[in-house]
Order: sequence, then C-alpha cells, then structure tokens
Amino acid sequence: MTHSPNPARKAGFAAIIGAPNAGKSTLVNRLTGSKVSIVTQKVQTTRFPVRGIAIHGDAQIVLVDTPGIFTPRRRLDRAMVASAWGGAHDADVVVHLIDAASHIASEGKEGTAADRRSAEDTETIIENLKGSGTQVILALNKIDGMRRDTLLALSHSLFETGVYSEVYMISAATGDGVDDLKARLALSMPASEWLYPEDQSADVPIRVLAAEITREKLYLRVHEELPYSAAVETTAFDEKADGSARIEQTIYVERESQRPIILGKGGQTLKWIGQKSREELIELLDRPIHLFITVKVDPKWQDSRALYAQFGLEYDV
Repeated sequence: MTHSPNPARKAGFAAIIGAPNAGKSTLVNRLTGSKVSIVTQKVQTTRFPVRGIAIHGDAQIVLVDTPGIFTPRRRLDRAMVASAWGGAHDADVVVHLIDAASHIASEGKEGTAADRRSAEDTETIIENLKGSGTQVILALNKIDGMRRDTLLALSHSLFETGVYSEVYMISAATGDGVDDLKARLALSMPASEWLYPEDQSADVPIRVLAAEITREKLYLRVHEELPYSAAVETTAFDEKADGSARIEQTIYVERESQRPIILGKGGQTLKWIGQKSREELIELLDRPIHLFITVKVDPKWQDSRALYAQFGLEYDV
C-alpha cells in the first residue's frame, strides 16, 4: 500500500542533552509513550543514541537520546561523549535537560557529591554550547514540590549564559509540562515525509535492545557491587520455525572476582537476571523467548571494537 506524499507532514530530529541522571530517558519515554531507552537509577546507562519516535499532529519527532555528557575519563567515556555531541550537532532542535532540584542543591550545604558533579557537567555543556553558537531550549526537570521563585531565579541565572532561546518547566516523571514541550518540538520539525513507519517507536536493532534489557536487569540486581565493570553482548539471535526466538548473550566482567557476584549463590542471581530479562523480551517481542546467558571474564572488554560497533559508537575518539 503506497500513500501519496502528504505536504503537511513534518519530520526531523530532536536531541536531548544533559548531565547523567538529568532524566533524559524518562523524558523520551514520556514523549513517545513507550519504553524505549533503558531507565535505571545508575548514571551513564544509556550508551548509544537510542531514538524514540514521538508523534504530534502531522509531525514526527525522532528523539536522539544522547548519552549523558560528562567529563570523560576512559575510552568508553570518550566514545559516549563524542556520540552525544554528534547527536546534538545533527539535530533540528536541541533540548538541554537539567535536574532543577539537584542543581539548586549543588549550591547549598545539603548538596551531595553527585549533585555537584551533575552541576559541573551542566557547566561543561554550557561552555560547549557557547563554543558552538547553538541556541537550545532549556528544560528544567523534576520541578515537583519546588518553590516558584526558586525556579524563576534558577532559570534567570541560566538564561544569563546566552545559550538558551526559551525555557520549559517540566516533570518527566509525572508528565507535567511535557505536552507543551512536545508541541514546541513539533514546530521545529522541517517539512518532510515521515522518516519511520507509523507503528515504530524505536529504530534500535533488536539485538542491542535485548542486550540493554539484560544490562538493565543486571544493574538493578548488582549495581552496589559492580558499578560499571560489566557489559552485555547479544551473540546470537535465531528465529525458530515455531515462532519463538533463541537469544544467546554474554555478560563481560573485568575481573575473575566479579564473576561470582553476577552468578550469585548457586547461580540464583544470574537466574533472576535471565528470568526478568526474558519476561520483558517476551512482552516486547510478543513471542516465546529462550534466553541463554553466559558470564565471561575479559579484562579488556572496554577496548572491544565489537561492543562499540554494537552500540553504534566510534571506537577511535
């Protein structure tokens, strides 16, 4: 079935940038109405530009959910930051999302180290924006329960930097103010045929999505003991004649001592991770799933080109 070109249609890219934990993934999920990017409490969990697709009237907004922009310390960090800035430069409109509560806390005595780190990342982003001369939309997130005068003072001080064209006060978690932001993004989309089929909410390859889902479960379960030293790769994805799919995955850790953490006593932890991941994959793919996970020790996984390719990241940055 071919449809004739629709002159009223618009489509383009909106990049959402911000410090880790600003709430980018939650906002993308709220805008698209489906779980696309992986929402976990650990910072730096979105490793590649997951694109969610939001529809507003005749406009299709392809959301580039950039990894958190922070001061890079390792090769993987550098690849993620390069990816984030690449996503921002190629977009039709850029939203800088800031966790308002954390930003204000960072200036007072009650601020945590994480609040201060997040505020530093925000400074880094502002400096980069000044350098690039890009005008972006400021979105102050997590405004629930905050005093209006506090918010106005914050938006005023951020506006003084000269990099923002306008400000939206939102709560990605409750949806407050998000529809206004969505309407604004739709206005920025150029006239174009839609870039994706109407029923598609993300263009993430299914192998990557499967790996991310397992990685999310892994972090939910062992994030205390394993902050960032694990990766998940989907090594095989076979469609079976009976309609089911067989998925094989490898969890990589850097040290032998981390293996038992993921396996758990009598393999219980790995079993839990596999079960939760399988349940979500069944729901997402709407078919029976046979999931097999192995744990491998590879001290050099952070330097593996294959993993970078899986996440669409540049290895040599």
